[in-house]
Amino acid sequence: MMVTTNLPENPLLIGKGLPPFDAIKPEEVVPAMTQLLAEVEKDFQTLETTVKPTWTGLVEPLQQISERLSWSWGIVGHLMGVKNSPELRSAYETVQPQVVQFWNNFSQSKSIYEAFKSLKNSAEWETFEPAQQRIINAAILDAELSGVGLEGEQKDRFNAIQLELAELSTKFGNNVLDATKAFSLTLTTKEEVDGLPPSLLSLAAQAARSELEENATPENGPWRITLDFPSYVPFLQHSTRRDLREKLYKAFISRASSGEFNNWSFIDRILELRQEKAALLGFNNYAELSLASKMAPNVDAVEGLLEELRVASYDTARQELEDLKAFAASKNAPEAYVFKHWDVSFWSERQREEKFNFSAEELRPYFPLPQVLEGLFSLAKRLFNVTITPADGLAPIWQEDVRYFQVADETGNAIAFFYLDPYSRPAEKRGGAWMGECIVRAKIMDEGTEKTRLPVAYLVCNQTPPIDGKPSLMTFMEVTTLFHEFGHGLQHLLTKVDYAGASGINNIEWDAVELPSQFMENWCYDRVTLLGMAKHYETGETLPEHYYQKLWDAKNYMSGSGMLRQLNFSFLDIELHSRYQPGGKETPIDVRNRIAAKTTILPPLPEDSFLCAFGHIFAGGYAAGYYSYKWAEVLSADAFGAFEEVGLENEDAIAATGERFRDTVLGLGGSLHPMEVFKAFRGRQPSTKPLLRHNGFAIA
Repeated sequence: MMVTTNLPENPLLIGKGLPPFDAIKPEEVVPAMTQLLAEVEKDFQTLETTVKPTWTGLVEPLQQISERLSWSWGIVGHLMGVKNSPELRSAYETVQPQVVQFWNNFSQSKSIYEAFKSLKNSAEWETFEPAQQRIINAAILDAELSGVGLEGEQKDRFNAIQLELAELSTKFGNNVLDATKAFSLTLTTKEEVDGLPPSLLSLAAQAARSELEENATPENGPWRITLDFPSYVPFLQHSTRRDLREKLYKAFISRASSGEFNNWSFIDRILELRQEKAALLGFNNYAELSLASKMAPNVDAVEGLLEELRVASYDTARQELEDLKAFAASKNAPEAYVFKHWDVSFWSERQREEKFNFSAEELRPYFPLPQVLEGLFSLAKRLFNVTITPADGLAPIWQEDVRYFQVADETGNAIAFFYLDPYSRPAEKRGGAWMGECIVRAKIMDEGTEKTRLPVAYLVCNQTPPIDGKPSLMTFMEVTTLFHEFGHGLQHLLTKVDYAGASGINNIEWDAVELPSQFMENWCYDRVTLLGMAKHYETGETLPEHYYQKLWDAKNYMSGSGMLRQLNFSFLDIELHSRYQPGGKETPIDVRNRIAAKTTILPPLPEDSFLCAFGHIFAGGYAAGYYSYKWAEVLSADAFGAFEEVGLENEDAIAATGERFRDTVLGLGGSLHPMEVFKAFRGRQPSTKPLLRHNGFAIA
């Protein structure tokens, strides 16, 4: 796994191994992809005329063609997320239509589709492993959902829709990035930064130095506050200036809703095109099309689960807001009687500090990134018997702060690698956090010898960067985010499946893919894990016992509100993609207000345009699938329950349960249906009771 040498003239044409990020330039994207598309198109046309309905005559050559294109285009897509620039955007948008057209042809090939159906009905079928059978079944379904059955004008229209949707998705995401970047508050007086913690003052001064004033200091400013999460969230939590909180909040909820970055027209068009696409394929709505390849059987099942959780959390959320207002009133705050959205974070933080006698800022010094990583890697050793060590220098990186790590098994042999890009860079990196595939595990032939290709993952976060000589001091929320993405990474890295099409997260139904990520979040509250990693960055002192107790006591603070917020997004997503009729009597804003009536306690403001920044469903893969977070959270809470049942301090039992989790949930990937994987680990169907219990809700 060494750095590639002797690069071809265009590094995007290497086609295998680690991406040479240090050698890739935006101007190389168009020529590389143009040449590559011509080559894979030729190879694919040859396969179509010579295809044999066997594993080696169909699946393997198809996988090789697919991976060749995915390797290069995947690098470009990754850089769009972490190293965005006008030059890269232009290149991406130039090539994207050709890439979409190729995948349309790829998915709609009748000869390939018929070969897959013949293979499923052949004598060879009975000799296949479950992973192979799942790959074949998925290929048949994917072809059907990609319009393989369409002819003539319908096929042309379907392909035009696919192309336009891809372009709209890219534009939507770019607008969110640009709108987030375009807004900032420059503060110049001590009164304007009253209440802000030292960590935010340092970050704001650093932002000012990079954009405005090279002599800015945390003590004297000026200070630049942005809509980037490490700046936006703590400002709302701590600023005593209610007028500035209002200004920042309204800027955040109206991102990408006006001016040159306006996404409203894209939303209408995306929903209209998705509905038309679903109709062409014979579905009543886009939600039905989306669910055809997910665990959830239908919209009723999705809404049934969401409603069960809504009923369990609504009254709690309502009481939480009343308690917050009463608390503000007890402090003689005039806003207690005209409570607004920009007051919630501020007063919930004050109430948390008083109720549990600590602030989130107090914990930051105990969570420096190097120490958190050490604790996370120790947990991976404890649960899954793998050793993670730095491997910096073995892989080219796209930015100086990116790290590279090796994962080794119990014998010390490397089994996987991953990149970590931890820090927020609002000028070039999209917000949020994610895990991406770099290389997928598979058995491959390399110069006549069969080898296991080791998986490599991208782990990307947007946490507080190092400031003024201090390491990245993380909030507890940033710690849980890192654990979440690492959980996704584990499923990619620890897979035991040797077929790329079902290896890692591949071929896992979308609404099950959050299981390991949400499972890992639970360990942030585990005593052994937390006290093992929470050490003061200057003194090395372990987090005092009273802080652990307070963190535990505060675990379900405002949990009703948090649950209801996610349910609001989920209900809105499924409604927009099932019952909503584009061009009808209702607008997306009307739908949002109707859904909000049952899923929010404080109704949205008239100018609330959060849909314009809802990248998950308009620029990502969660359309008619945002419910997946809650669907999978039921699975993940129940999975963590297995560890609770054997005793979290019973190391032998934890190791044995962890081994079973690794062998099933992490190891089996997409080789079996997620319900079968879950039952292989848990021994039964999942229950919602652990999730409700973990959130502190009453269980009927």
